[in-house]
Amino acid sequence: MKYKPAVLFFGLVVFCAAQRKDFEQPAMRPARGTKGAVACGSEYAAEAGMRIYFNGGNAVDAGIATMFAASVAEFSHFGLGGEAPILIRTKAGKIFAIAGVGPMPKLATAELFRDRRPKPGEILTMEPGGLKGIIPVAGIMPALVPSMVDAGLVALRDFGSKSFSEEIQPAIELADGLAIDEMRAGTIARVRRFLDLWPDSKKTFMPDGQVPMPGEIFRQPNLAKTLRAMAAAEKKALAAGASRVAAIDAVRDFFYRGDIAHRIDAFMRANDGLLRYEDMAAFKLEPEEPVSTDYHGYKVYKPGFWSQGPAMIEALNILEGYDLRSLGVNSSEYIHKVVEALKLSYADRDTYYGDPKFNHIPTDVLLSKTYAAERRKQIGHNASLDFVPGTINGKQGRHPTEMEIARTKIDDELMARDTTCVDAIDKDGMVFSATPSGAWLPSVIAGDTGIPLTERAQQFILVDGSPNELAGGKRPRVTLSPTIVTEQGKPFLALSTPGGDNQEQSLIQLFFNVVEFGMNAQAAIEAPRFQTRHLVSSFDNHAWNRGDLLLDERIPAATVAELSARGHRVGTRSRWSSGAAPVMVRMMPDGVIEAGADPYGYRVAHAY
Repeated sequence: MKYKPAVLFFGLVVFCAAQRKDFEQPAMRPARGTKGAVACGSEYAAEAGMRIYFNGGNAVDAGIATMFAASVAEFSHFGLGGEAPILIRTKAGKIFAIAGVGPMPKLATAELFRDRRPKPGEILTMEPGGLKGIIPVAGIMPALVPSMVDAGLVALRDFGSKSFSEEIQPAIELADGLAIDEMRAGTIARVRRFLDLWPDSKKTFMPDGQVPMPGEIFRQPNLAKTLRAMAAAEKKALAAGASRVAAIDAVRDFFYRGDIAHRIDAFMRANDGLLRYEDMAAFKLEPEEPVSTDYHGYKVYKPGFWSQGPAMIEALNILEGYDLRSLGVNSSEYIHKVVEALKLSYADRDTYYGDPKFNHIPTDVLLSKTYAAERRKQIGHNASLDFVPGTINGKQGRHPTEMEIARTKIDDELMARDTTCVDAIDKDGMVFSATPSGAWLPSVIAGDTGIPLTERAQQFILVDGSPNELAGGKRPRVTLSPTIVTEQGKPFLALSTPGGDNQEQSLIQLFFNVVEFGMNAQAAIEAPRFQTRHLVSSFDNHAWNRGDLLLDERIPAATVAELSARGHRVGTRSRWSSGAAPVMVRMMPDGVIEAGADPYGYRVAHAY
């Protein structure tokens, strides 16, 4: 019997070789360490997080420094005026959510946008006579209250250990000057004609009237000045005898109820925007309970129904009833079942989700295993081409595809370029997962603050009676959705991704790649993925594509043919155009912390 392990190992090698004749080496190896790890969207951001680790910070400290640095360095996809839903696991094992999404200004109404004619630079072309009923995707009108700053400060205050001044220093240095990369330079080049409409934006992104070239030093002096003023507010409070907590709250007050809020108000009034000082002053976040489910011994946590996070919870509950492992990763049957479960979950998202402060959402039903079992019965052999929200308390909600929505062409360069991602785990089991987003290019810079404003209001819909109908003081139902997974109460995974409506789809596949198919963090990320667009887009024109299924080009032709035969409207695309760019950090049973990052989305992972 002593030779049995060797025989089993040899057999596994032969089996894998037989099954994977097309095996290719990974593009990257996972980063591994024993003290801490961070995975995110750029080297600049990762270096900020590691710097905090090296100076004694925990995972929350590292994650927040990474996020603030990303708001400066990754301005093509995310800026200081954007959003940041956050999940945190404390050392004691408690999971918290921070709803880092700001509300629509109180002056906004659905009627205003139904009647308003878009201006140049807000969509693309003006319809004859003037199109109405569209929420702009760019410009000043879709701006919400900036929320990332408060989310980061609350997380730092309640779960971090460092001062804001230490946390923000890497971001200040990046605002003073960084070597711009190809992604950022290319994005500025694509949106340059829209920058002409906003002088402060053009001055920020084309300071000499020219598009910066990769490798040139790019400076954001007004933003650096704002960040330094925020740090000075903390130092002033500490000098006056304030505690660490009170000093961080002083930074919050400076931003939302002080000089910065007044300057954003003045800019908005001068440019016919809606956001006011009063909207800023009223915005205060506090940690809240996430939603969660158990999946075969793992507990998965997501943000609440102000996000699309619960859609992943519902999909997991549906798919729990299948033996996915026996189907095999990316087999036609596996892809079919996962996609059909996601279609049902997204139909519920589009029908029932919205700001819980404005809606009664049947959360207990939507998250229940009993409801999922009924939904599972609706998955058949062939692809569904219908949008089928679930029946709740004897009633089936009305899906947006049954309602009238104004449509127009959106300029390719105004289409949402959303989001980055930040995940961190430390040796003490603290976990940080965030999906920072908003204020992407082309962004409106709020005067001399240097702060780019978000375009997130486009995630509302102008459908009368929808839980996600636009209203003043209300949050849109966002796509942003970080994830924490525990195993028997211990930290296991932190994962997040850009990708809009694709976020839950990509993350659930990464989760299965680890827990069902035994992949490490990097292999789970690099494996081929699939995406359905059989949903109502959360962006731009709120389009839908019945039966749509996009497959990674590495998925075998036979699998593509089998899925097509079952009614899926299949297309293929390159791994470089997967619609997502995830990262993942994993805690191993022996205390090793493993991090992976999507090389095809230029993500970054570090550990020590």
